[in-house]
Amino acid sequence: MTNVPHSPYAALPALSDEERIAAARKFREEVAGRRTCRMFSPAPVPRGVIEEAILAAGSAPSGANHQPWHFAVVTSPELKARIRVEAEKEEAAFYAGKAGAEWLAALAPLGTDPDKGFLEVAPYLIVVFGQRRGGIEPGESKQNYYVTESVGIACGLMLACLHRAGLATLTHTPSPMGFLRTLCGRPADEKAVMVIVTGLPAGDAVVPDYALRKKPLEQITSWL
Repeated sequence: MTNVPHSPYAALPALSDEERIAAARKFREEVAGRRTCRMFSPAPVPRGVIEEAILAAGSAPSGANHQPWHFAVVTSPELKARIRVEAEKEEAAFYAGKAGAEWLAALAPLGTDPDKGFLEVAPYLIVVFGQRRGGIEPGESKQNYYVTESVGIACGLMLACLHRAGLATLTHTPSPMGFLRTLCGRPADEKAVMVIVTGLPAGDAVVPDYALRKKPLEQITSWL
């Protein structure tokens, strides 16, 4: 590494091998309890929880440290209703055949359909945008790098943080999503990546059994 201004690496806890495994297991067991939720309560959630989750997302690694993301937090009932209308237009076409038979067959065990009422019920819609241009300083317009990868990691951290705070989440990706940029008033060089719907689960919320199936370690790992 070339000689640039630097700071000491953040101190990490001094753990034994057994303690490291236990810490990793504890986190794994916690995040393994996260479930995609499509049945939300309208009960309010403190804004501070969402702010902390955004800050957690903003700590993600990114190409050239440009942090190429923007989080538009939608709480307005009127705007949530408009987002639902536009999303359901795309979803109606999707389920009417635009997706193709194989994709629709893959979704069948999850029981999803064009009705996206959760977009109006949940207290928060966090619309995540990737920025093609930007930079670390306000007003910069530099080329951003590894935008998809960087934003994906940030979203993962946000989901983990919201789950830790006791909130249910859903990643919603209507296709195409250009209407979100218009409705959220974002510039042309930004692209909506997903909507993270969050809030408390409804009292009668359920999860499809198929969604509980996760691949075992030996199926998702190779040691070389």
